[in-house]
Amino acid sequence: MHTKTPPTSIPSQRAASKNETAMKKPMSALVDRFQREVNYVRISLTDRCDFRCVYCMSEEMTFLPREQILSLEEIEWIAQAFVELGVSKIRLTGGEPLVRKNMISLVDKLGKLDGLDELVLTTNGSQLTKFAVPLREAGVKRINISLDSLNVERFRQLTRTGSLDKVLLGIESAIQAGFEKIKLNAVILKGRNDDEIIDLVEFVIAKGIDISFIEEMPLGYIDEHSREESYMSSEAIIKVIEARYPLMSSSDTTSGPSRYYRLQSGGKTRIGFISPHSHNFCSTCNRVRVTAEGRLLLCLGNEHSVDLRALVRAHPGDMDKLKDAIIKSMDLKPEKHYFDLSDEPQIVRFMNTTGG
Repeated sequence: MHTKTPPTSIPSQRAASKNETAMKKPMSALVDRFQREVNYVRISLTDRCDFRCVYCMSEEMTFLPREQILSLEEIEWIAQAFVELGVSKIRLTGGEPLVRKNMISLVDKLGKLDGLDELVLTTNGSQLTKFAVPLREAGVKRINISLDSLNVERFRQLTRTGSLDKVLLGIESAIQAGFEKIKLNAVILKGRNDDEIIDLVEFVIAKGIDISFIEEMPLGYIDEHSREESYMSSEAIIKVIEARYPLMSSSDTTSGPSRYYRLQSGGKTRIGFISPHSHNFCSTCNRVRVTAEGRLLLCLGNEHSVDLRALVRAHPGDMDKLKDAIIKSMDLKPEKHYFDLSDEPQIVRFMNTTGG
């Protein structure tokens, strides 16, 4: 049993041996009503971002006040609770996680958590020239980088504020830093960047990295485009790719929602597809999200959640109470999401507040 100890004492608790930690760590503590085991949590470090991607947020955004955002110590405390409950993979997200001040100090501590097998991160790539090496040294094994266009002007239109050259340099920095895997994430919008599908495939082939094509998720109200008109299914993208590069199914998995293929011609590159509309992956969902403001979100496409921030601040240092709340939250995890491409989204929160 853990005694009430402030989060600042976490490093001293890590002095226990890995064997001791393994003995304490339940193997299946987080199981929902549908017998899905949760072993993967995505944690948003901030709702802020230096881009304003058209499918992610409005051009004019009001971000959360600092006091509503989890502190780095609170994030570390919550992450430790998940790991002690059997979570083996943590993904750090945003907004843009690399704009969070002092985030490397948090990454370094998370990378040392006994029982955590994988610490990974999703970024827009804009800060990687500065942070790629420190992230790798802190224990980040894999990194996902968002890239929706290789055309300078189109990239600027889709991100509203982003610099393609800066992101491309960031990708090179990540390659040089020696991450175990690097994957690009591309959201394809019909009539906007669907003519670049082959260009993006050839880019990752040349770099020896992976890519996942993602169907747009209808989170938050946007007026920049019609989601129904811009929707492009994974099957349509596969058809475009196979006209040039025949694919074969792969059994590869990263415990996320991507279905992977490899090129019949060979090579290192894997091509993945995340298909929340056309191939609902809810039956195998193994993940939950912690938003920047501390909501434990049980499903990306539903509002079922638990306020971990309120709990942590009302009971600072009480690991048992925190873990008990997380275990009980599994009963709230819904069976599936019901995404609708209409212009009136069921989920009004934007992707930047959700944690990817």
